[in-house]
Amino acid sequence: MVNWLEWYMKNNQSIEESDIERAKQVLKIESEGLELLALSINHELSLAINILQRVDGRIIVTGMGKSGHVARKIAATLSSTGKASFFIHPGEASHGDIGMINANDAILALSNSGETPELSDIIAYSRRFKIPLISMTSFIESSLANESDVTLVLPKAEEACFIGLAPTTSTTMMMAYGDVLAVVLMQRKGFTAEDFKLRHPGGTLGQRLLKVSEIMHQGDDLPLAQGGELMKEILPEMTRKSLGCVGIINDKGKLKGIITDGDLRRHMANDMLNLTASEVMTASAHTIRPNALASEALQIMNDKKITSLFVANEHKIIGLVHIHDCLRIDLT
Repeated sequence: MVNWLEWYMKNNQSIEESDIERAKQVLKIESEGLELLALSINHELSLAINILQRVDGRIIVTGMGKSGHVARKIAATLSSTGKASFFIHPGEASHGDIGMINANDAILALSNSGETPELSDIIAYSRRFKIPLISMTSFIESSLANESDVTLVLPKAEEACFIGLAPTTSTTMMMAYGDVLAVVLMQRKGFTAEDFKLRHPGGTLGQRLLKVSEIMHQGDDLPLAQGGELMKEILPEMTRKSLGCVGIINDKGKLKGIITDGDLRRHMANDMLNLTASEVMTASAHTIRPNALASEALQIMNDKKITSLFVANEHKIIGLVHIHDCLRIDLT
């Protein structure tokens, strides 16, 4: 029977090596473009950030062709990091969608050449209604740059395409510059993980930003007892709450210790049912704050090799998070 993998490797080795070499060359050329971009950034960036930060409306991002695809991504990134933004297609703008742009908005227009004819109506509209226009282009003397309030100039860099025509390095630099705008704006605004969570309620990102207070057991679900109670009274409580432990608290609700399944096994031969909770408990119980991330709780439980953490607010027990709660929201 023919081993097709061996046959392919034998007969296509030279082709595969050529592919790998080309791939490395593409990444090398694009990384060099990003290095040039980093060196080229100047005070125009701060001017652009000032406009985008102060605008009362939205940031309208536009571009044609590959620049348009990059513009869509930039608009999505800006929206998800605290600045309302959307993409508008230049062609559709010329047929009515330009009415979506308000006087209190700002426009970010992308064009490598700066001479994209489809952008002309948006440019004219921005000038007529005095809407701030920021451009991103490789040509400072272009029509787009000349009409703009601020121009973010992309450095001259070799396209990674071996015929030098397909937008590759230039679009990579555009994408990176869009990330620069978003991240600098985030820093200016003091954007926090909580702000990020509000805009990413679903998916893995939303789950990783869940707080302990959002997944913890509380109220009547909490397995709690006093230190003087007998184990024959506490065991039914542990069984009923099904969390594999019970917290031992004092009169003020402060945690004194914890009784786990392991503690029960260690005291099985000591007439355990007639022992008090204080005699059976482990005194060094770990706690976590209610505003801590659920991922932090999971990390602590993994590090300490425990299955549950009591949640304390100013030393008073208000909840409990079990490792199964973290697994249910897929924090692994």
